[in-house]
Amino acid sequence: MRTSLAPGIWFLRAFSRDSWFRGFILLLTFLIYTCYHMSRKPISVVKSRLHQNCSDLIKPINDTHMINDTTWCSWAPFDKDNYKELLGAVDNAFLVAYAIGMFISGIFGERLPIRYYLSAGMLLSGLFTALFGMGYFWNVHMLWYFVLIQICNGLVQTTGWPSVVTCVGNWFGKGRRGLIMGIWNSHTSVGNIMGSLLAGIWVNEQWGLSFVVPGVITAAMGAFTFLFLVEYPEDVDCAPPQHHSSPGEDEDNPEDPANDPCSDREGHLEAATKCSKDPSAKPAAISFLGALRIPGVIEFSLCLLFAKLVSYTFLYWLPLYIFNVAHFDAKEAGDLSTLFDVGGIIGGILAGLISDYTSGRATTCCIMLILAAPMMFLYNYIGQSGMTSSIVMLIICGALVNGPYALITTAVSADLGTHQSLKGNAKALSTVSAIIDGTGSVGAALGPLLAGLISPTGWNNVFYMLISADILACLFLCRLVYKEILAWKTSLSSGRGSSMALTHPR
Repeated sequence: MRTSLAPGIWFLRAFSRDSWFRGFILLLTFLIYTCYHMSRKPISVVKSRLHQNCSDLIKPINDTHMINDTTWCSWAPFDKDNYKELLGAVDNAFLVAYAIGMFISGIFGERLPIRYYLSAGMLLSGLFTALFGMGYFWNVHMLWYFVLIQICNGLVQTTGWPSVVTCVGNWFGKGRRGLIMGIWNSHTSVGNIMGSLLAGIWVNEQWGLSFVVPGVITAAMGAFTFLFLVEYPEDVDCAPPQHHSSPGEDEDNPEDPANDPCSDREGHLEAATKCSKDPSAKPAAISFLGALRIPGVIEFSLCLLFAKLVSYTFLYWLPLYIFNVAHFDAKEAGDLSTLFDVGGIIGGILAGLISDYTSGRATTCCIMLILAAPMMFLYNYIGQSGMTSSIVMLIICGALVNGPYALITTAVSADLGTHQSLKGNAKALSTVSAIIDGTGSVGAALGPLLAGLISPTGWNNVFYMLISADILACLFLCRLVYKEILAWKTSLSSGRGSSMALTHPR
């Protein structure tokens, strides 16, 4: 006589084999890009240690600095009056290299196995992150060393985004892609938080460990990726997802293998697997210009340039703005600035959910960007009047600014990389992701640079610059929004026509 199943076993059996593999890939890629962002964050924490006011510290007996020198404890070459420019050069070395490398990375990502490409990128990223920290133990005081390490790290970090977006796009169809990727995209904030916490442990003692430890973790995750990453569901005999729907297909079940062109209506996995693994059936990788010809790639890329400009300006300058304008101390300013990331997580999930329900990616982004402009204006004028208003306004601004940014870099990139015009060729996914995020990274480099140049004239001017960039991001989506509205009108008209035919039969 059989006994009732234990609750844990019942839970395990409640999900299919395909669901477990999809969940594993989603978690693995989440952890992968969490490590990428974790390894980028220590520099922002260690900056305060590289140049600090040493007046309250006891100078060692054998120190050779002058008696009135208040920067004797700073790390050369960042101990001079031009330390802001030098630290800015270190930041821009990474951001510019990342922006340039991103355009090249996607092309390599399409032509190389993702598992090898991503694993090598993580191992090298961990190495260069650790080498930056080794400058402390090797007593390196040459600017070129830190700039060179940042350039190399920026280039190898470009292996991450196109690869993980491609992998997730291979496993998940378009039906629930916005919501799934909206939740998944929170890896950025999780990585930033982890990087800050790890760097904070050693920043006041041996700051080199603030880089070495995240670097070792990232490299270890690269080895784990090599052992366990599965690029295609067909490689483990799972059903391939549906990347786009067409009339007559079952849209209520986007993951149904019967909707895949490589499987018959009986849903035989063997047929789908054979079709996907047949070397002669594999499409060729798309060229850079070919990816640009995909409808919507140029518009979303230019939109992301200005959306990411706004997001990264907040990322790099928000703590200082709160410190100067709201007059919180440094710790409170840092803690408050994390609420912008919290709002970004909420905004990314909402953007994905709404765009899935409405099938309007461009319209969702445009509406959020339109709402973000007045909210940034209000935050600058009334957001610093108290703790409660600061918290509420930061979360709202974070949701409206980072929501479109998250949607474009995830679900939109995956949609365009599997566009119907490609006729089933999903090899474009890596290149499309690289073009979109690479263009956005140009804005990520420009935003903090412009804020640094404009801020001496007043913080109001910085916010006017951000609002202008936000409006420009909206304008680049106008054509796509118009097309989506026309599609909704056509769908609504056809729905009414069907209803009339049913209620008034001939």
